[in-house]
Amino acid sequence: MRAKAGATLVEIIRGDITEMNTEAIVNAANERLILGSGVAGAIRAKGGPAIQEECKLLGGTEVGEAVVTGAGNLPAMYVIHAVGPRMGEGDEDRKLKDATVNSLKRADEKEMASLAFPAISTGVFGFPMNRAAAIMLAAVKEYVEGPTGIKKIVFCLHGQEAYDVFAGEFKQVFSGAV
Repeated sequence: MRAKAGATLVEIIRGDITEMNTEAIVNAANERLILGSGVAGAIRAKGGPAIQEECKLLGGTEVGEAVVTGAGNLPAMYVIHAVGPRMGEGDEDRKLKDATVNSLKRADEKEMASLAFPAISTGVFGFPMNRAAAIMLAAVKEYVEGPTGIKKIVFCLHGQEAYDVFAGEFKQVFSGAV
């Protein structure tokens, strides 16, 4: 499913984000930038130790922020580590929006033309999938309707359930999606 917003193509697919051939993939990170389980674990396993080494040098970042490292052995050139909120910590919706927007800002700062997002915070952090989809898709649409060099944004979702939830929300946020 895809739609145009501003000059950017936004699409959702079901797949493995570590196999994406976009300039960057977004990691659903924790504040300490330790590549543990879920998306981060898959990035560590397929990307090799260089990514974690760069994360150690950065030392961490705050919830709602995003930082960039190389992508090691992955097809992408960069990994954008976005720290989403844990459910129950307070102000989760704003923090998830900030993590999404800050990922887009890092991509623009590095003049990236394409990036792929997972469903940030919906795994071990416990964020409801439908709420994450609504927040992330609306944040992307709002961002790309302003000045940006990003030409393509993919939401790469692991599993049919995640895809279905994002697809339903995608139709609401991007009228005319096909």
